[in-house]
Amino acid sequence: MCPAFVDVAEQKRLNDARTAQVPWKKWGPYLSERQWGTVREDYSDDGDAWNYFTHDHARSRAYRWGEDGLGGLCDDRQQLCFALALWNERDPILKERLFGLTNSEGNHGEDVKEYYFYVDSTPTHSYMKYLYKYPQREYPYRDLVETNRKRSRGELEYELLDTGVFNDDRYFDVFVEYAKAGPEDIFVRISVHNRAREGARLRVLPTLWFRNTWSWGHDDRRPSLCEAGPGVIRATHHELGEYWLYCDGAGELLFTENDSNAQRLWNQPNGSPYVKDAFHAYVIAGQREAVNPARTGTKAAAHYVCDVPGGGNVTIRLRMTAVRQVNPFDEFENTFHSRIADADEFYERVAPKSLTEDQRRVHRQALAGMLWSKQYYYFDLELWLREHGSHPLLEAARRDVRNMEWFHMLNADVISMPDKWEYPWYAAWDLAFHTIALALVDFDFAKEQLLLMLRILYVHPSGQIPAYEWNFSDVNPPVHAAATLWLYKYEKALGRADLRFLERSFQGLMLNFNWWVNRKDPSGRNVFAGGFLGLDNIGVFDRSAQLPTGGSLEQADGTAWMAFYCQTMLEMAIILTEYDPMYEEIAFKFVQHFMWIAYAMDRRGEHPDEMWDEQDGFFYDLLCLPDGQTTRLKVRSMVGLLPLCASTVFEAGTVSRCPKLLEMIAQFRTRYPELIAHVAPTDAGFIGHRERRLLSILNKRKLERVLGYLLDENEFLGPHGIRSLSRYHLDHPYVLNVGGVEYKVEYLPAESNTGMFGGNSNWRGPVWMPVNLLIVRALMNLYDFFGDDFKVQCPTGSGPHMTLFEVAQEIVNRLTGTFLRGADGRRPVYGGTGKFQDDPHWRDLILFYEYFHGDNGAGLGASHQTGWTGLVAPLLDLFGRIDAQTVLESDRWRVMASVVGQQVWGEQMDGK
Repeated sequence: MCPAFVDVAEQKRLNDARTAQVPWKKWGPYLSERQWGTVREDYSDDGDAWNYFTHDHARSRAYRWGEDGLGGLCDDRQQLCFALALWNERDPILKERLFGLTNSEGNHGEDVKEYYFYVDSTPTHSYMKYLYKYPQREYPYRDLVETNRKRSRGELEYELLDTGVFNDDRYFDVFVEYAKAGPEDIFVRISVHNRAREGARLRVLPTLWFRNTWSWGHDDRRPSLCEAGPGVIRATHHELGEYWLYCDGAGELLFTENDSNAQRLWNQPNGSPYVKDAFHAYVIAGQREAVNPARTGTKAAAHYVCDVPGGGNVTIRLRMTAVRQVNPFDEFENTFHSRIADADEFYERVAPKSLTEDQRRVHRQALAGMLWSKQYYYFDLELWLREHGSHPLLEAARRDVRNMEWFHMLNADVISMPDKWEYPWYAAWDLAFHTIALALVDFDFAKEQLLLMLRILYVHPSGQIPAYEWNFSDVNPPVHAAATLWLYKYEKALGRADLRFLERSFQGLMLNFNWWVNRKDPSGRNVFAGGFLGLDNIGVFDRSAQLPTGGSLEQADGTAWMAFYCQTMLEMAIILTEYDPMYEEIAFKFVQHFMWIAYAMDRRGEHPDEMWDEQDGFFYDLLCLPDGQTTRLKVRSMVGLLPLCASTVFEAGTVSRCPKLLEMIAQFRTRYPELIAHVAPTDAGFIGHRERRLLSILNKRKLERVLGYLLDENEFLGPHGIRSLSRYHLDHPYVLNVGGVEYKVEYLPAESNTGMFGGNSNWRGPVWMPVNLLIVRALMNLYDFFGDDFKVQCPTGSGPHMTLFEVAQEIVNRLTGTFLRGADGRRPVYGGTGKFQDDPHWRDLILFYEYFHGDNGAGLGASHQTGWTGLVAPLLDLFGRIDAQTVLESDRWRVMASVVGQQVWGEQMDGK
């Protein structure tokens, strides 16, 4: 045990949750921010989820599969929910959930049109802080829809700030804070700050309700909420038990049912006069009969009327607990003081000592966003398909409903989401990247998330990992193995080698690897055509659709992903051989497969049907035409950089401990000398610095050529990271003519001008954090092997010669600089938005966008996709702990862990 960490309260809570099953994580921010417009709620005939269940319906219509709310929390089965509702006495509706544009309404697809921030959270959610900025003027719902609908793809989006609704600072900052006095005892503090000079009134309705589980014909047991005294609501549930919500100084308590208002929605009679939108009718329309005078129901709220002076604030206190209290607010301030101190202490230990104040701010908010982006996700495909009349085992089943082949699936877990509004559903490859950031604060949750996607109720019987709910059968890049290995090696270096986790993952990944080999290499030539692969509009064609030329596409990225998959599986198999020699033969399977894949991408000699272009010195997708001819699609994009990522280093002696594996490798080299000579990673052979071994698609000559493009500021190297498409295509678009139709790919540093794969899909120029992380990983591995003797010019043609460690550090500095204040005091992520750059109530609130402008770093796409842009935290962490010498001369995992372990993980290592 590490004495330095014994007294860290939050770490002790994590330990108790793991070793003693104390339910510190039972309550958390597991409530979605948008349930309307999702596939789960779509029971339409045409599959138009956005328009079947709209934002306008959401206030009146009971959800089938989940709930949403504003700054809320719920239990880990989402049975009982708590969130805010607000009214500024001007809006046409009660503000109970976030508003945004659907895919068809936005000129760049769906987008949330609100300003809210995940300010803080600990991993057990013992303390959480959320901020919502609510205008005092009428919210411009219609203006946002109509103006954006008129704009073209070539124009910027029309944002909430553009409407003028925040002019003169006429808005409220509504902070919601949660502090746990115990696992099931939660204090809530709502602080309303009036940023205007004049006083203003705000109605605040903290709302408690049960998810509707009784209206669908499967379980008619209805839980209940009732008044249990002045300002006290009692919740009773047949599984959850009893809870009390104490509302200090509440003017009145309101009760209704969480049932659809059939009269408003479908002009049908209601079964009860008390329906889901009763509080809207009561507060805004003054319909006192809308709420239940008996003060009972399945949805309840405390109604506060807050007159907030100009520049002043008002505080509301609540407490939700499983134990009835006599003096519920006696320890209110002390509990908040203690939990905030615990959070400060935890992050003080987590963050590297070398980080500046601003870097620490970004680091902490990135991790807070990761933790706030958890969501309880419930989807029973067996039941859903039956309700649609489309279960494939039913006679006369409909065949036009999505996800029919996933009828085995049952998802009912707390899952890390990319974003709880724009992506209120998991995305498999995003999730793998999430775990790398989550491991900085909660190893247990990170590992659980990776194993979740390999569980029998998630993974398809064929071995396919589900992609995302719009199409579970779509193909995401196979990055789970890399994330698994990352977590295992990091945790092992900290003193806890979780072999059970590694082996459980490996078995599931074997099944998935075989699915790839069987399904995505149709020609059997070790070249892969994965389809979409997460890269959306980056190519000439929609790679998930039939090609307009006929024939097929062989993908440089799909093939590189599989080479990378082989490498990570090989590493895991070698680790497992230390405990079971049977894994040696399995390890050889991945050595052999990697060699065949690398050779298929570029065989000895010049061939028109391979992905490496010797003249250009770059990898391209290959278009295979029906007549047998092939052509390279010469788009310089992330597709051609991904082979660089398939670079793995083995420490001296690693393979020598596996005699059978060595014997099989020797036999392979004897049988295929031409192949070995061609894919050997260096001209001098396999031996690198400190006798390390390298497995890579790129030999030294190819590496130098690809790096020339990567580090050229007129190609991929942007001021804020590696662009997804070369800037070369700004002046030199790639054009392909097929049957009189012109297909063009041009560099677009911001939003896409094509909706090839959905309204907001864009990989034609912006910077994306996860693939940048993979490039940084590859450069660090290559530096391990080549050492200080191998240097390249960075930037190409004008910069100094750097080692690959220095190159990796330069890229990370550019990436993290996106969020940090520069010498001018401005954050590139906010571009020219003055409010975010200059206002003291905005400028230190960080949003982690989906992607970033390739030339100036401005945030684009989903504004809260902390899910994978939260990777900025481990990037700050990495270079905050190690330097070139420790990487080169030591096991960098152990060096990083020795620092982290002394500060953070010492106590958590006990018990394993």
